[in-house]
Amino acid sequence: MRIKPKQSRYIANKIAIDLINAPFVKLLKGKEAVVEAAKKIIDENLEKEKELDSKVAEIIDEHYDDIEMQQADERQLFFMIKKRLAPEFGIIMNYDDRYSDLSHKILDELYEEYLIEYDVSDNQVKNVIFKAFKDFIKAYEEIDDIVYEKIRRMKKDVLPGSSEYELLYERLFQEELLKRGML
Repeated sequence: MRIKPKQSRYIANKIAIDLINAPFVKLLKGKEAVVEAAKKIIDENLEKEKELDSKVAEIIDEHYDDIEMQQADERQLFFMIKKRLAPEFGIIMNYDDRYSDLSHKILDELYEEYLIEYDVSDNQVKNVIFKAFKDFIKAYEEIDDIVYEKIRRMKKDVLPGSSEYELLYERLFQEELLKRGML
């Protein structure tokens, strides 16, 4: 699943919580410092992907007439172009590989900035971070379904896309994260 910009703080928080709970990791400057460092790395990656998406959209726009004439599937074409340009932008298209790469970068940042210390191999700590990514993604899909169902069952109709809906969704989402110990 593709990470959305609104999720970066939640993922960074999950990473920090999992590192706190790892018996072989010590946070030297507290949870919030780890959250901010992890969020920075995730946000940088998301920004690179946004730039890549913009470049792909630009290419498609430039060749729109040819695409229409050939009756090409725009979504498939978008993905093919994105896959081809991804290395130039430093984007890994396979999500597991991407989360692994981000885990390495986050670990490097945490270590270089003296935010954590540990007495095990780098790989063990990296695996805690990687697992946090995977656990969040899995939980996100479950929580998303729960929140949508709660909103649907409400007596008051809330229009999807409205600011009221977005605020309600965010509040319920955070409540579910708290229930799971992810916030």
